[in-house]
Amino acid sequence: MDVKAYGLTHVGRQRQHNEDAFLVEDDARLFLVADGMGGHAAGEIASRIAVDSISEFILHTKEDDGTWPHAYDEHFRRSTNRLMAAVRMANSRVLEAMRKDARLRGMGTTVVACLADEGTVSVAHVGDSRAYLIRAGQLSRITNDHSWVFEQVQAGMLTEAEAEKHPLRNVITRALGGALQVTPDASETEAQKGDVFLLCSDGLTGMVPESEILRIVTANDGDLQKACQQLIDAANERGGLDNVTAVLVKTV
Repeated sequence: MDVKAYGLTHVGRQRQHNEDAFLVEDDARLFLVADGMGGHAAGEIASRIAVDSISEFILHTKEDDGTWPHAYDEHFRRSTNRLMAAVRMANSRVLEAMRKDARLRGMGTTVVACLADEGTVSVAHVGDSRAYLIRAGQLSRITNDHSWVFEQVQAGMLTEAEAEKHPLRNVITRALGGALQVTPDASETEAQKGDVFLLCSDGLTGMVPESEILRIVTANDGDLQKACQQLIDAANERGGLDNVTAVLVKTV
């Protein structure tokens, strides 16, 4: 399975700093988005630590025997376990940075990452940055937000429409740097030719409805750079209240 990818980030129209970070690593078939938080540029540091740590782990475990200092989940493929272990390692690196520098205390970051391997696309995430699959003209959400409002929707206390407008919609319940141990959610998708995977921060999904995201991606079939730019533009045209990042990965 071959893939092509493109990523783009923008500070938005309301923020002074871009605390998002992303990675497009074609050789390793690794792609990710991280949305930092913490103020005083600490969010930028947290998201960059996540990107660098996950990339380093995936690249260094490519050829080894699969032994690393994290539990191995037999329900998932080795590639998915590598990705989950990389996310856990990133959490440790964020915590380590805070221990070394008191000015960074309280920082954290979301992360959503995908790794393509032998026809399977593994996705792991922590927080409310999302992954979507666009296949045969349909958009489906791969990830569930680790957020207060999503938990309320799951419990039947809020509708999806109410959650989208709720004043606590940005409160996340899981993030790298938020606890000594973090549990990423993971999934595996058997890829088909022409699939498009979208990884994005909530700066996109908080501003642009999923129907519009689907329209933009499908209208620019094959032109991932143009599609990413139009997704960013759509978020900014609707107010650009947050940093916005999109990474598109297409199987070819």
